[in-house]
Amino acid sequence: MPVSPRQRSRLGPLGLRVVTGLALVAVALFALWQGGAVFSAVAAAAGLLMFAEWAVMHRLGRLLRLGGLAIIAAAVALLALVTPGEAVMTLAAGAAVLGLFARRFGAAGTGIAAAGGVLYCGLPVLALVWLRGLSLGLPATLFLMLCVWATDVAAYFAGRAIGGPKLAPAISPAKTWAGAIGGIIGAMLAAGGLAAACLASVGGHGAGLFFGLAGAMAALSVLGDLYESWLKRRAGVKDSGTLLPGHGGVLDRLDGLVPVAIAGAGVFAVTGWAG
Repeated sequence: MPVSPRQRSRLGPLGLRVVTGLALVAVALFALWQGGAVFSAVAAAAGLLMFAEWAVMHRLGRLLRLGGLAIIAAAVALLALVTPGEAVMTLAAGAAVLGLFARRFGAAGTGIAAAGGVLYCGLPVLALVWLRGLSLGLPATLFLMLCVWATDVAAYFAGRAIGGPKLAPAISPAKTWAGAIGGIIGAMLAAGGLAAACLASVGGHGAGLFFGLAGAMAALSVLGDLYESWLKRRAGVKDSGTLLPGHGGVLDRLDGLVPVAIAGAGVFAVTGWAG
């Protein structure tokens, strides 16, 4: 629901961030619970919005934007008809063709930006949709999302409360080591603790292994956030977009989920823990 300027001033920056964040979490949880076409549609919409913002940041032309959107949408749709590997190959092939086209007819560096954007925005969508479709996909996908959410919240408050040395001042001056470490601990307690409390064992191992997995996913979330900050600094913009009050764009909100979704799906694929 859109927030009026008057409501924004009344809520304040933190209040606006909280309200928007809770609304996004509610949508994500509803789609996750529904699964199937609902989750696929919401995940695909997020990926398409991410690419639209990516295209603006990298100054891609209209034809390249439409081509990238079509490739991502087609790959997600194909996931219901073909194997995950074939869907990923379709996405990669589409990205390569788009990149070659952009390189041939666009400015220098446009090809890498176009192909990279398709992969950056499309791969996490395919990963999450595939994972949610497994027999234990609901708790597995929730675990990955909770890792990212807990990292964001804990890092924000730990960074503000403790302060201290900057994590990467040349890339993101506001982020601190205290915030990063607090985010990792928060994810381990929230996501890892929830998994350990709900599971006796996983794949013949104690469920406590999820504490370590949550910490690793949290570290990836921090790196994903830093990477997107680097992209914005390179593009000369403060936010990737203005769609989400208090957060900026969709890329700003989902930057940590990108590497977590891909790596997390890989872990579940290799271990078979999600069925």
